[in-house]
Amino acid sequence: MKTRIFTISFIVVLMVSACGDYNKILKSTDYEFKYKKAVEYYEEGEFVRAGTLFQELVNIYRGTSKADQIYYFYAKSTMGQKDYMMATHYFRSLLKEFPGSEYAEEAQFMVGYCNYLLSPKPRLDQSVTKEAIESLQLYINLYPYSDRVDEANRLIDELRDKLVYKSYLNARLYYDFDNYKAAVVALENGLRDYPDSKYREELMYMLLKSKYLLAVNSVQEKKTERLSSALDEYFSFVDEFPESKHRKEVDRFYETVADLLNYNEQQQETNIY
Repeated sequence: MKTRIFTISFIVVLMVSACGDYNKILKSTDYEFKYKKAVEYYEEGEFVRAGTLFQELVNIYRGTSKADQIYYFYAKSTMGQKDYMMATHYFRSLLKEFPGSEYAEEAQFMVGYCNYLLSPKPRLDQSVTKEAIESLQLYINLYPYSDRVDEANRLIDELRDKLVYKSYLNARLYYDFDNYKAAVVALENGLRDYPDSKYREELMYMLLKSKYLLAVNSVQEKKTERLSSALDEYFSFVDEFPESKHRKEVDRFYETVADLLNYNEQQQETNIY
């Protein structure tokens, strides 16, 4: 029991001492010492303390040769606190104020990476996801030989798949409410914008099914055109995915569409004569 009390007391003393030391650093006007301690706090993972010190030093060292380095550590400390929105802002400010800095390359990557971390779940608005893709693509364009290009490409692929899944969810919503026309538009946009998506088979299947349902439930004057479009979509699907798990179902679509087209043609010939 005494040992436990002693241990707790010792920890409390250390904490009080550490707080006292930190307060002395905050009040110090020895800015080189303050910078050294800020770096130490950063390397030890104490990002709140490091960030507070770097925030002051940014203004103190503005216009000096060390300004970009301090701004870089300030941005990284903010990122260490998981405040990715502000970290993005600071990395962008670094790029704007110090475009020739040795930290510019990493700052450009971090703008994209912070937005990647901010990217929300697919059901939510994906504006940040698009910003992340643009920033990472800019990084690749500016630094094509960087060791981080592969990582940037991997992140872009992941973000693009999220956008495709978002378009799939939108299309699914239209489909569930029997709005096949809107579903067709959403699915075609997703396939056009992201042709290499891992969801491609499912998207093409839903596009074919939406076109099929739109055609068979269509008004007579638009029926032939929409049946032909569904038929074209069927051939595209089976050509690309001949062994699809949906093959039996889409073959039934084909049979129905072909029969309806033949019937419509016969009706048109009858009307002519």
